[in-house]
Amino acid sequence: MSMPTFPQIDPPLTREGSLNEIIASIAAEELSLSHILNAEGEKLQYVLGTLPGLGEAASLTEVMQINESVQDTMSNIMEQQMLLSGKLSAAMTAPVLPGPAGPAGATGATGPAEGAAGATGTTGPTGADGPIGAVGAAGPTGATGPAGAAGAAGPTGADGAAGPTGAAGPAGATGVTGATGPTGADGAVGATGATGPTGADGAAGLAGIAGAAGAAGPTGATGLTGPTGATGLTGPTGATGPALSSAFAANTQGSSVLVALGGTPIALPNAQLLSPDITVNAGNTVFTVAAPGTYQISYHVNTTAALLMGTRLVINGTNSVPSTINPALSVSNFENQIKVTLPANSTVSLQLFTSIVGTAVLVSGGAGASLTIVRLDGTGLLSGSQSAGSEHDSELEIEDE
Repeated sequence: MSMPTFPQIDPPLTREGSLNEIIASIAAEELSLSHILNAEGEKLQYVLGTLPGLGEAASLTEVMQINESVQDTMSNIMEQQMLLSGKLSAAMTAPVLPGPAGPAGATGATGPAEGAAGATGTTGPTGADGPIGAVGAAGPTGATGPAGAAGAAGPTGADGAAGPTGAAGPAGATGVTGATGPTGADGAVGATGATGPTGADGAAGLAGIAGAAGAAGPTGATGLTGPTGATGLTGPTGATGPALSSAFAANTQGSSVLVALGGTPIALPNAQLLSPDITVNAGNTVFTVAAPGTYQISYHVNTTAALLMGTRLVINGTNSVPSTINPALSVSNFENQIKVTLPANSTVSLQLFTSIVGTAVLVSGGAGASLTIVRLDGTGLLSGSQSAGSEHDSELEIEDE
């Protein structure tokens, strides 16, 4: 490759100086382009009439002509700008050229005639195996070895052929007579013989014993009714019986009863029939029995819907267990009766109870609830086997409807 020839410049230019000159010329051209851009801007202001002191504005045709001229100038400026950018890039990346060869240096001193011995090299790899040599001559025969152990016995040989039959021996002595054999099975039944002739009639038999008497015949039809007898004489008037202690009361109004957890008494204000010795409080919930004795107490409760509630009697402030009905399922009809011995001035009330607070609505127009109290002893209603002094004379009794 030939070297470029530069003119003699005094003082001579260095690479750095040359780069500075090139960059300075690029900067001057950039400044020129900026002046041109400024002039084009003022041209547009002049045409548009935005410069101060301008009289009448240019026409639309003149504005379009000036705009086209400005566009051409801007296109040329862009091309110049691209050329300047390429020139600057080439100047910044120009390689450093080598300078001319310098004069030859002085000859160096002569070195030693023989250099020091070099270090011993590493051992080379093992060479490949050589070819196999020829077979050597046979050696002398070796001494005889010891006798080997005895071999295992061989298998048994096959049986030989049977020999000829020997001559018959002499007859043996007669043996003892054997035991008698079992009796043989019966032979088949022979054919039936022909029927023989009929025999002569036998003599007449004795008369039989008389039979037992026959069963009685059915009852005859009922005879006609006889004429009515004459009316008997009127008997004497009996003694006056004891007064009957009893009470009946009901609720026919269809009342709603708010049932509390401890139980709520049922008011029975309707159809009250009370003997003089049984009274009721103002709320029609507590009945007082004045006379002591054995009483039969029964009750009925009918609700408009099935409820998971129970009924019971409360006697003298205590819940009566025999009178209690506590169903496992919801029901709408409750009825029960008990026999109990009451002291004088005992109190009786009918109660609804539940484990959850609720409201029961009694049936209206009929016996939504009723209570009946009847004294049994002293009236002939109590049997002699029952004692008037027992606390509860009988178990719980459920009336049949």
